[in-house]
Amino acid sequence: MPEALAENWLALLFAGIIAFVAMAIMFAASFLISSKRKSDIKQTAYECGIPAAPYAFSQINIRYYIFAILFLIFDVEAVFLFPWAVVFIGSNIAFYAMMIFLAVLFFAILYGWKKGVLEWRR
Repeated sequence: MPEALAENWLALLFAGIIAFVAMAIMFAASFLISSKRKSDIKQTAYECGIPAAPYAFSQINIRYYIFAILFLIFDVEAVFLFPWAVVFIGSNIAFYAMMIFLAVLFFAILYGWKKGVLEWRR
């Protein structure tokens, strides 16, 4: 085994050991610092300071789903743009592939805009 490869594995092992020890310390500190007394109020779910209400069925508006999908589309676009900026330096193929990708996303936002998805009505 080459010596440089062995050094890389030792660094990885060392980082893993440090991460495990840090995690164990955090769990132990959480266990030691936390309150041990049980009560009904501590067993309820915390909802931003509002007391928990009994379960009531309610429909969720489709606009939340559409906004989430649009967020994911443009989040994925941002994730692909950063590596593309590095690859673009020496390749014309990467440039045209990204232009096609951006065109598809552009038409997706135009389609959503035309359908009225971006308007928030009550």
